[in-house]
Amino acid sequence: MADSRGRPRTTAADHRLDTYRGKRRAERTPEPMSGVSPPGGKRRFVIQKHSATRLHYDFRLEAGGVLKSWAVPKGPSTDTKDKRLAIRTEDHPVDYLGFEGIIPSGEYGAGKVIVWDTGTYQNLAERHGRKVPVTQGVSQGHIKVWLEGEKLRGGYALTRTGGEGEPERWIMVKLADEGADAHRDPVTTEPASVRSGRTLDELPENP
Repeated sequence: MADSRGRPRTTAADHRLDTYRGKRRAERTPEPMSGVSPPGGKRRFVIQKHSATRLHYDFRLEAGGVLKSWAVPKGPSTDTKDKRLAIRTEDHPVDYLGFEGIIPSGEYGAGKVIVWDTGTYQNLAERHGRKVPVTQGVSQGHIKVWLEGEKLRGGYALTRTGGEGEPERWIMVKLADEGADAHRDPVTTEPASVRSGRTLDELPENP
C-alpha cells in the first residue's frame, strides 16, 4: 500500500519490527522479514525449537500485526506445578509462523529451527468483564491464552516478574484444565517438527 506520493506506507507493525530487522541481514539469513495477518478468524501461535547458543523454545503469539515472542529455555510444560522461565524477545514478522530451517553461522540466532508446535489460540484475559487485548496484556505484564495446537491444548498464562527490564523475565504456567497432565512431558517425548516430521538432528549441518 502506498501513500499519496506513491511511497510505501508504513504501518505500526512495520515499526514494531525495527528491532528484529536491525539484528538481521536480510541477504544472509533465510528468515522472513515481513508478513501480514489475515483479516478476521482466530489468531495463530507457533512454538519453535531452536538450537542457538543454547537450546530453547521460542513461543510466539500473533497479535497487533506481529508475533509477540518469548524464549522459553526448558520449553512449555503440561504440569500445572511447573513454572517455566520465559524471556521476552523482539517482535517477529507474521511469516515467521512457518519458518523452519537453518540460520547461518555468524548471523544473529545462528542455529537450527523447527516448528515444534503450531495452531490457533483464543485470548482468555479479562478485566471487569471485558477482554484485555494481547498487545495490551504484553505491555501490562500478563496474558492468558487457550492454545489449540497439535501437541499442546489448553490454557497458559504468562506473567512478567519484577519491573520492566532488558531482557524482560516472565513466568509461563499451565492452567488447570483438560489439557493439564503432570505425567506427560511433550518436550522430551515429542521432539519432531509438526511441519516436516524432522528433529533438529535430522536437519543438515549449519553452513
